[in-house]
Amino acid sequence: MPKSESWQRDPESYPFSTVTETRFQDLDPLGHINNVAMAALFENGRVRFNRNLGLERRQPGERWLIASVSIDYVAEAHFPDPVEVMSGIGRIGSSSWDIYSAAFQQGVCVATCVSTLVLTDKAGPKSIPDPLRQRYGELLVRRS
Repeated sequence: MPKSESWQRDPESYPFSTVTETRFQDLDPLGHINNVAMAALFENGRVRFNRNLGLERRQPGERWLIASVSIDYVAEAHFPDPVEVMSGIGRIGSSSWDIYSAAFQQGVCVATCVSTLVLTDKAGPKSIPDPLRQRYGELLVRRS
């Protein structure tokens, strides 16, 4: 039984989508995409989502760090079908935010993911600047 909520498994909930090919080497001995490969697929989706947000254009000394990643496996994923990773912002804090993502194969949700990122500089956590906060607000997930 998946721990994620039903809206997390609905593609209509997400404002951003990217497709990634699976690889034969992603398979485990049981013939489905293994958990480490699924984490890498979510990482690829998260990086593309972040690039869409313009996070590669940070101020000097700024960086964002992954604070946590949680993956719920909903169904088996298989090679050679590509995986569509859909993402959106789920929470905006003072210096951190959550990216909610779901992986789909042939229109079926196979896993969900929540990643928490923190904006930092040399002094530690840093407040999210208003322009970035506004952009996050434009890419919120739709919870139904």
